Amino acid sequence: MPTYEFGSGVMWATPMIDLAGNNVSNPTPIPFGAMQDVSVDIAYSVKELYGLYQFPLAVARGTAKLTGKAKIARFQARLFNQVFGETLSANEIKTVSLLAANVTANNYNTGQGANFYLDLGIQYANGTPMARNSAAGAAGQYVVAANGLYTFHANDANVAIIVSYAYNAANGPGNSWTINNQLLGLSPFFKLVLNQAFQGKQVSLIFNRCVSTKLTFATKLEDFHIPEFDFSMMADDNSTVGSISVGEQ
Repeated sequence: MPTYEFGSGVMWATPMIDLAGNNVSNPTPIPFGAMQDVSVDIAYSVKELYGLYQFPLAVARGTAKLTGKAKIARFQARLFNQVFGETLSANEIKTVSLLAANVTANNYNTGQGANFYLDLGIQYANGTPMARNSAAGAAGQYVVAANGLYTFHANDANVAIIVSYAYNAANGPGNSWTINNQLLGLSPFFKLVLNQAFQGKQVSLIFNRCVSTKLTFATKLEDFHIPEFDFSMMADDNSTVGSISVGEQ
């Protein structure tokens, strides 16, 4: 019976070597969630030898390149950290966007305290932006403290405002992935497994050593956000790139 496959399949990444060049002990495989599609390209350079005639006398295969691309709809900080090898923190940075609020006397308190992270601006209720300053010396100006307390000029007491800010959700379920400025040449390596199953037959692609080359975030109006992840494969220490297994008879 011939083998046919349907759908995007399932893919896992397992860390093998960290940024310092050390083997990862007890590596944990992480699946790519809500995967939309995957492509794997095997490309060779060739050299042709010509004589007097139009077609070559000989063709020799030169260097080869293995690259892949996957689109995944599920956001996973652990996966991004696993394949790019940066710093994962057990806290999520959340944003409060365009929150309608009111100044009480001449203050507005976000209530975040030490978890306050970043001011993202204040507007009047009609959308007119206010200006941040070192002191609220005039109407339309505000000061924000490190604990998320906003202070306004006396002429803006009790006015309606629109607030935007970011804070650390230290006790939440989310994670943050910090991108560091690494030395040139440093990169982690991971093993990649892609499996498809249809009508009792499977096709499996296994690549022993991969490196991430690109991560694209592209949003669209009235559509889901689907990050795109690019990677390249190479031979491992045993000069093996990987394997392709097909369930055919």
